[in-house]
Amino acid sequence: MDEQLTDGYSEPCGQCAAVDWGVSDEGQFFCRSCHNVIEKTREVVDVNTLHSKHSRISQITRPKKKRQENEREWMICEGFQFILKHQAKALVSLGVCMKFETEVLWNFWKRYLQNTQQAFTRNPVYTPRFTVFMKSQSDLESNSQSEQSNHTEVASEMSEEIEAQSSVCSGSLDAAVYQNIKGTKMHNLMTMPRTLALCYLALLWVREAVTLADLLRMVSERRVPYMNIHEAFPAEMRLFGKDVQFFNYLPSYSLVHKEAVTLARILQLPSFPTVSQDCLLHPLPLTLRYLLEANLPNELHVWVHKVMRQAAMVDSNFLTFDPSKEKPHLLRYDIQAVAIIIVALKLLFKLDDHVEWKLSEEAAKKKKKKVFKLKRWFDVVQPVLEQARKREEREEAQRQWGTTKPFITSLKRKSLVLKKRRVAEHLEQKFQKFTDSAPEESSSLTNHHSSFHFSWGKEDGSDGPSMYKKRLECTFKKDGFKYLCNRKYWHPELRLCPRKTCGDHFSEIEPSLPRMYVWVLDLFSFILGVRQAEVHKEVLGVERRFLKRNHQPKIQWTLTSCEKKKKRCKTATHVVRKKTRVHEENITDGE
Repeated sequence: MDEQLTDGYSEPCGQCAAVDWGVSDEGQFFCRSCHNVIEKTREVVDVNTLHSKHSRISQITRPKKKRQENEREWMICEGFQFILKHQAKALVSLGVCMKFETEVLWNFWKRYLQNTQQAFTRNPVYTPRFTVFMKSQSDLESNSQSEQSNHTEVASEMSEEIEAQSSVCSGSLDAAVYQNIKGTKMHNLMTMPRTLALCYLALLWVREAVTLADLLRMVSERRVPYMNIHEAFPAEMRLFGKDVQFFNYLPSYSLVHKEAVTLARILQLPSFPTVSQDCLLHPLPLTLRYLLEANLPNELHVWVHKVMRQAAMVDSNFLTFDPSKEKPHLLRYDIQAVAIIIVALKLLFKLDDHVEWKLSEEAAKKKKKKVFKLKRWFDVVQPVLEQARKREEREEAQRQWGTTKPFITSLKRKSLVLKKRRVAEHLEQKFQKFTDSAPEESSSLTNHHSSFHFSWGKEDGSDGPSMYKKRLECTFKKDGFKYLCNRKYWHPELRLCPRKTCGDHFSEIEPSLPRMYVWVLDLFSFILGVRQAEVHKEVLGVERRFLKRNHQPKIQWTLTSCEKKKKRCKTATHVVRKKTRVHEENITDGE
């Protein structure tokens, strides 16, 4: 059947060089070997439309674009497919399994194109090839008398409309149509942050030990293509005009995480593979990783495990992402892991700017070298954190944010953009001659990729002494019972604010929070590359689960109580520190 439809078309495929053509439901030729879609289409004449008595074609227009010999017509989704291909290859080269690229990511991409009706469907979401203006027979009869008198005016208006459509400035074929889509279809279209979200969903499906923070760090270090990715486009795919808004977005953790949930809904995915203890995204191995990163003792992991069990955060049903639920919730595994560590630190040392220093002084008086002291930990980590932050800022400044192929948004600005680019290159060459040195390449590109920011130990090149094997002395015995040295636990207000009417309060309460607690937030936010507010928000979420299970009669969160305190929530600018007495028997393993 395909042989009859292709009419003996025998040109080799530009991607795989195979001669095996098929025709889709939309009449487009595609390679059955690599599924590459080409410009050639099968001409189909709609007899019903042409011979209808109630309508006639008044105008057929095609966008008139002057293309060079080495350019071809391309679609926006082709550009995103090119980007996904390079991102997948970069992740595989960094150690991700081949199954991620060959079996999962491309199946997700094809499923996305089909569900959004951009490909593999009989009714595509748009048809950018030509535009047909239809007029009904009733309109023709009613306007037959005035048509001749207004013929000149209508012709001029129609010519202006044709000229407006033919002057669409874009390198891609469907940029204008892609931009004008309204409603739910617009929310389903691909964007640059969604390319990372799709990669993250595929990584999560194959249970790779790559968190969202790791993925964004690879992007910032230019190990995963994202910034200025259009420079790698083939010569025949020229970005121009309206294409700028589709391929020029900066990613953020919260945005990519939100887009991942949205994409999972669009793809209509089933429940993801279970996040069990053998998966490195499970809180047990993930918290151990961040304990090593923050130079905290290994014995703290015992208390971290107790917090997780009492907060019911080790259940596979809680950890596994299921998009088929009515309100799917994708956990922020990395931020949740550091939040559990912070809750454990508050449980043992309180972190209220008083108790932690008092406990450190008491431990120093005992003159035990193998005992962990929070003050000593702060003195070791603080200067290393400042040096790492300055080094990261310096490397970020050395990276070339500008593009060698500047975006040209319109023909009017083309000469101005190219002139600015020539001036910038000329000044850069002059400064290089003045300093008599070549530009240094960023160390993040030359060095081997590592998931850790810091290196602790006695080896050469380490950032400082390791405290991994230090002992914790945070309990004492009295009357046959074992108590924590820190007898009370403080926490900010744990009320749940309505999402639609209430936002982030961290900037309001940050000045009144203990400085040691804010510093710990700063340390882990630097490790993850996220804002302090996001870590603080996750800490509150862990405390709600932990304290609610251990002190159910005292702490209650209901919708009624939230609505009664809604007005107070908007105006509150201070922290209500609630203290709860904590005994070790309240946070047992439950075994």
